[in-house]
Amino acid sequence: MAENPYSFTQNRELSWLKFNDRVLSEAMDETLPLLERLKFLSIFTTNLDEFFMIRVGSLFDMMHVKANAIDNKSGMTPRQQLDAIYQEVHTLCEKRDRIFQDLSAQLQVHGIFHLRYEELEAVEQKFVKQYMKTSILPILSPQIVDTHHPFPHLQNKVIHICARLRLKNKEVFALIPLPAALPELLFLPGHELRFVRMEDVILSLIHLVFESYTVVEKGCICITRNADINPDDEAFDIGSDFRIKMKKVLGQRRRLAPVRMEASTVFSDILQNYLCEHLLLEPQMIYVSDAPMTTGYVFTLAERLSEIKQRALTYPSFQPQPSPHIRKNESILRQVQKEDILLSYPYESMEPFLQMVKEASNDPSVISIKITIYRLARKTKLVEYLCNAAENGKDVTVLIELRARFDEQNNIDWSERLEEAGCSLIYGLEDYKVHSKICLITKKERGEIRYITQIGTGNYNEKTAAMYTDLSLMTADQTIGQEANVFFQNMGIGNLMGNYHTLLVAPVSLKSTILKLIDEEIAKGEAGRIFLKLNSLTDIDIMERLKEASCAGVRIVMMIRGICCLLPQVAGKTENITVFQIVGRFLEHSRVYCFGSGSNEKMYISSADFMTRNTERRVEVACPIYSPAIRAQIHEILDICAADTVKARLLCADGTYSKKATTASPVDSQQVLMRRAEEAANAQEKTQHRSTSLLSAFLRKLRIG
Repeated sequence: MAENPYSFTQNRELSWLKFNDRVLSEAMDETLPLLERLKFLSIFTTNLDEFFMIRVGSLFDMMHVKANAIDNKSGMTPRQQLDAIYQEVHTLCEKRDRIFQDLSAQLQVHGIFHLRYEELEAVEQKFVKQYMKTSILPILSPQIVDTHHPFPHLQNKVIHICARLRLKNKEVFALIPLPAALPELLFLPGHELRFVRMEDVILSLIHLVFESYTVVEKGCICITRNADINPDDEAFDIGSDFRIKMKKVLGQRRRLAPVRMEASTVFSDILQNYLCEHLLLEPQMIYVSDAPMTTGYVFTLAERLSEIKQRALTYPSFQPQPSPHIRKNESILRQVQKEDILLSYPYESMEPFLQMVKEASNDPSVISIKITIYRLARKTKLVEYLCNAAENGKDVTVLIELRARFDEQNNIDWSERLEEAGCSLIYGLEDYKVHSKICLITKKERGEIRYITQIGTGNYNEKTAAMYTDLSLMTADQTIGQEANVFFQNMGIGNLMGNYHTLLVAPVSLKSTILKLIDEEIAKGEAGRIFLKLNSLTDIDIMERLKEASCAGVRIVMMIRGICCLLPQVAGKTENITVFQIVGRFLEHSRVYCFGSGSNEKMYISSADFMTRNTERRVEVACPIYSPAIRAQIHEILDICAADTVKARLLCADGTYSKKATTASPVDSQQVLMRRAEEAANAQEKTQHRSTSLLSAFLRKLRIG
């Protein structure tokens, strides 16, 4: 009997849906504050939107181009994957609706009312109707569809009110797009927090828009379109400016084929068939939901509450703490030149890295700053400091990736600002996204070139640095600095196949080195050890090698937040592999690779997950950790994560997740790391205060003497 090649692997898309189900389960956790639970429901919804735009979109394309293509982890064709996805998502959306209704009911106890127009009091309906007439009607763009008015293009993720209308004996279809100028919610007068969604206002008062018609049927719809564009496949003129090219791509994204329709109600066969025909949808691609189609509003509700209610309904306040390894009132550049420094976000602040770049922008001995940028915040001090450096005569090179999914426009805007300030810009590479997180500061001191390098696991995004767990190494190791310099030189000339000895760089050496490192552990047999912290694992070659390691007796532990196509604990294949996942207050985002144990362990931090796109089709960097003190810091973080019994879930051989056995003293790893960061910062503050007091006393004594 032939061996099943898929016995220890699972489909990538279905694995991701299990991760998003795990996110939704946080919205059910009664130990969490209510508004935080509502935020998890919103995150689930946003995640699902992107999943349809990207993953379902790519399968949709593949179904038409390579209908018989086989997924190498499950043996499924694109059509089979889509059918499985549509079925699973219907179940998840039904679950989301139940949770939303439950949360809405519980929030009413705290004076927060998410209402439909029909539920409003008479005086409130009068207020809403007046608002409709004065502030909504003047900016609506209603449209009927008939022989003189073709079916319009429905923009991606824009809510539309649709209706069947009758005038005498003639029936027409009508649409009203929800204007972007309108707020998501209409708040009602009064002491309690009462609000109605804007689309519900228009839907309920649609007769004011089409006064001469009879409304036969009505509802809200929202189309999700395929956004999986590869700009290199488009017929752009050779030699055209890449920034202009990306602007064209963004315009094109808005017109790609629909892959899903959300609806606020079950439509009649007449209306459903009409929409399916004009939007090229299948009935299984329609999702009827009671929950809102857009949920960004949940992140602003707390701002409207009293401090007492905020404390009751949201997480206790936490701010990223000062690193205990940074001495106040001393140059960051000088501190890094003395010893390596590791920052652990969001427990520790990103500020020391930003301060280091700011110092470099003004330091006469700094001759250049080079950095790769994938995602930036809407407001960022980093760009200000880089521009200042260029204006101060430094050679500033910024490799900015204009194809960072859904951040393209933001990166285009920042690239223009950087270019205006005199920075040299590189817009990624033609066929490979640059996803690495590396910054190189070059100094000339006493005629000698010295390097200071920062390498991280996360983006230079000051907003997400307070929400994502990431690691940021700042080092004056000259071997690392020299290789970082070679890396930037290679990027400048588009050379992907450079020669590196210390850094692991994809696509040239990262995957091959990882496979060799696994082989080294295989050679040790039962003494072999591997620990991996990743966001996703899909690379079939790495999974095959991990299976071999398991069969050789190597003990493998993997903390994988999202997609994991490898199934652990499969007899004769992966029984020595343990996989766990943590979903909590912060998004687990750091990547750490550990091979071996004790003094012989090889440890790396990296920008790369073990996905084929990262190992073979992106530019990624992994950096070795040499400092024993920093290795101990990272191990402390990993050990705390591995000990988690509250937010951790174990991946089972059948692809499901199970909660760890309860312990006498439950461990929530993120809570532990927050507490330790606060304790370390407070201890440092006391130490510095004591040192300052002793110095002041000594100086007073000298003066008196």
